[in-house]
Amino acid sequence: MTFSTISALSPLDGRYAAKLATLRPFMSEQGYMHRRVQVEIAWFIALSDAGFDEFKPLTPGARTYLLGLVKNFSEADGAAIKEIEKTTNHDVKAVEYWIKSKFEARPELEHAAEFVHFACTSEDINNTSHALQLKAGREQVLLPALDQIIAKLREMAHAHAAVPMLSRTHGQTASPTTVGKELANVVVRLAAARSAIAGVKLLGKMNGAVGNYNAHLSAWPEFDWEAFSKKVIETPEPLGLGLSFQPYSIQIEPHDYMAELFDAVARANTILVDLSRDVWGYVSLGYFKQRLKAGEIGSSTMPHKVNPIDFENAEGNLGLANALLRHLAEKLPVSRWQRDLTDSTVLRNMGVALGYAVLAYASLMTGLNKLELNEEALAADLDAAWEVLAEPIQTVMRRFGVAGAYEKLKEVTRGKTVTAEALHQLIRSLEIPQAEKDRLLALTPASYLGKAAELARRA
Repeated sequence: MTFSTISALSPLDGRYAAKLATLRPFMSEQGYMHRRVQVEIAWFIALSDAGFDEFKPLTPGARTYLLGLVKNFSEADGAAIKEIEKTTNHDVKAVEYWIKSKFEARPELEHAAEFVHFACTSEDINNTSHALQLKAGREQVLLPALDQIIAKLREMAHAHAAVPMLSRTHGQTASPTTVGKELANVVVRLAAARSAIAGVKLLGKMNGAVGNYNAHLSAWPEFDWEAFSKKVIETPEPLGLGLSFQPYSIQIEPHDYMAELFDAVARANTILVDLSRDVWGYVSLGYFKQRLKAGEIGSSTMPHKVNPIDFENAEGNLGLANALLRHLAEKLPVSRWQRDLTDSTVLRNMGVALGYAVLAYASLMTGLNKLELNEEALAADLDAAWEVLAEPIQTVMRRFGVAGAYEKLKEVTRGKTVTAEALHQLIRSLEIPQAEKDRLLALTPASYLGKAAELARRA
């Protein structure tokens, strides 16, 4: 069967393939091989500059050629490595052999070919490659997508800062807020979660088979291999890897930073699940309308339907992302003794986990861009909820020492249909200063907003 998007097992590479085009170059197997080549080349060039008599510094031409292998790495190069792997049955060794094959007819590089993958275990290449994948995916796809959502929500929070909205605590009518303030709540939460994602240090180790530089020191016992490794890992790209140095490990980097990163992404996703469900509910209440798109169909049998499918899509994909992210976070830091292979196959699903998240972010942005505020519905809901003014009335009564203030308001409002007239009659009968009566009489559900508008604009 010829592969196509409709024959893909995963919807990320099938139905939703086009929506994940920005992530695929970094988090696919092609992206993984690309980073492996990058690590091998960076290590090789650094070895040439280490001062060893057996490996003199490479010429500028050789360096340019080697960096070109990284910069111009193509799908055909990836396919060539896969072809070598059919023989080696070892993916990292296939990368090493592919690099050496690129040295043919270049005597300077052919002479130094045995310094490719010198003293390295496969995990020295893999762990740094995974970190580079996550670095690119985070900086170029994940954070920009979250920034778009934060910017859109902030714009909406400011635009609707003063638009009154009835709150619903426990699903019941409660003290009014504003549309902008409720969106501002999400902006602040999501910005904090975004900072947590951005703040995770991406670690790498290049210290051999069990983390002790055994092979390195067998070749050059007097050389400071730890300092050398640290320099390669921390030197900015392209000559280094631009990561943070991990000084202690078994054969594999412990993956604690990965758990921290995936947990941070999952926390951001949980905030967005909360948002998706809330907006879905507000659409259901009629607080928001959705802009129509010509030709779209909401239901195969009910022509009137305009469903909030983008928020449903987002919620579903955020759930899938978090299921994977949490498994990654729980599993990856655990390895038997000095190394087992269970992390290897799990790590190949990093792109799947982040892919569902990025897909959800795209759906959420589409949904947010369709929303139109229905101020008439908001106003009608508020006008039918005069009972929410029981709170300010009893609070003012308590200020002036009116005994049983809470209980009196509970008696006349709880479980009852409350009208403006009934509340006004109560206010006029209160033994409080006339100025306070006048202030309460002027109050409406739509004006009882506290600092909501100010807080919304501040976000």
